[in-house]
Amino acid sequence: MLFPRVFTGTDDPEIKGFILEIGRCVVPTTVIGDIALVIVVSLLLSSLARRCGQPAVIGQILTGVLLGPSLLGRLPGHLTARLFPHSVLPSLTSLAQVGVVIFMFMVGYELNFGAIRGRGRAVPAVAASALGVPMGLGIACVLLYHSGFAAIGEPHDGHSFVLFMGVAVSITALPVLASIVRERGLAGTTAGAVATAAAGIMDVLAWLVLAAALIGSGHSDHFSWPVMLLLTGAFVAVMLIAVRPALTWWTSRSQSLLSDPMLIAFALALASAWVTATLGLQPVFGGLLAGLAMRARNGVPDADLVSALEKAAKLLLPLFFIVTGLSLNIGDVHGDALILFAVIVLIASVGKLGPGYAASRLSGLPPRQSATIATLLNTRGLTELIALNVGLQSGLINQRLFTVLVLMALLTTLMTGPLLSVIRPTRAPLPAETGAGTPAPTGSKRQDG
Repeated sequence: MLFPRVFTGTDDPEIKGFILEIGRCVVPTTVIGDIALVIVVSLLLSSLARRCGQPAVIGQILTGVLLGPSLLGRLPGHLTARLFPHSVLPSLTSLAQVGVVIFMFMVGYELNFGAIRGRGRAVPAVAASALGVPMGLGIACVLLYHSGFAAIGEPHDGHSFVLFMGVAVSITALPVLASIVRERGLAGTTAGAVATAAAGIMDVLAWLVLAAALIGSGHSDHFSWPVMLLLTGAFVAVMLIAVRPALTWWTSRSQSLLSDPMLIAFALALASAWVTATLGLQPVFGGLLAGLAMRARNGVPDADLVSALEKAAKLLLPLFFIVTGLSLNIGDVHGDALILFAVIVLIASVGKLGPGYAASRLSGLPPRQSATIATLLNTRGLTELIALNVGLQSGLINQRLFTVLVLMALLTTLMTGPLLSVIRPTRAPLPAETGAGTPAPTGSKRQDG
């Protein structure tokens, strides 16, 4: 230990004790090596995924699978346990949590509700159907196929679990959808704009339902659920009614260190995450709420702020995928779990593709554009994995069901590219009379989580 050796001259026992505690808090060298390994493997697999026509998030998910017990852990020598011993997991988890909070802040900050205007009835119709139908199917699956969940050791049948399953099969990953829209040349087209705007609405509603599920589960150690609901509502009101205009005023002042938007964003996101975690919700909700509170009134995000947050997220998010991968064991998906996996994939896919296509057609869009919208809405990525981790950490689901749902997210995201290649979507620009513009995401190069 460096610090105790440097200060050996002191005889004060309190100072010695304090210095020893500092020494114990030094990050183990194993953590440093693990971070380097995860970043390198994630970078390589993400690049490979892009070369195969898939979003980068596929490579990032596979990083967790490769380094976790599903693959590396099955080789002789217990390599996963050697590379990621239990002693380093708290450090990796904490860093991953910070990365997820920053990512959720960006999701809230970059949401563009103005994209809904000028789209007629298509956006609300598509959002309502592509969220409501799969959510209803997920809830029905729990109620009607209770034996399938019980067979994999998931006996929960409470309201919170039912709501969580509804959310788990109905989420659309807005960031990965936006990335696919850009890469496929669909930005500025009717299909790209409608799908992106609808996904933004669906994200907000899905997180609200998930928050309701957590509040109803009564997992808070400090408050009963009525008090938790009241305090959560009060905090949301304070953030959106008081904090948001205060931030607008403060950041418009002279450019001093205390008005630096990047520092304010980091502090606000982490502080808000701490509050929601204290209330019994997960920190991700605080990150999302902070992004909504700091979102620009004109709907145009600060490009410098987004760039800084992206760099921080890109550094930390690979750790989230390895923490997720360490909770996965694909070998557990057999027998009853495999049957449940097939049922959930069917519900998640049909529940998105069918309603998304039907709502688009009923809104007057041609068949190919409607098929494109439906396919894009079936995309899942980091947003889905964050929600699944929330359920796992909150005790709403066990690790076996968690593995089934992660594999569902991976498969449905893999489907998007090939389906779009079959559809061959048109790239006709939006009509001028619809208020054409770019879809909800900004021109940032954020990784497609």
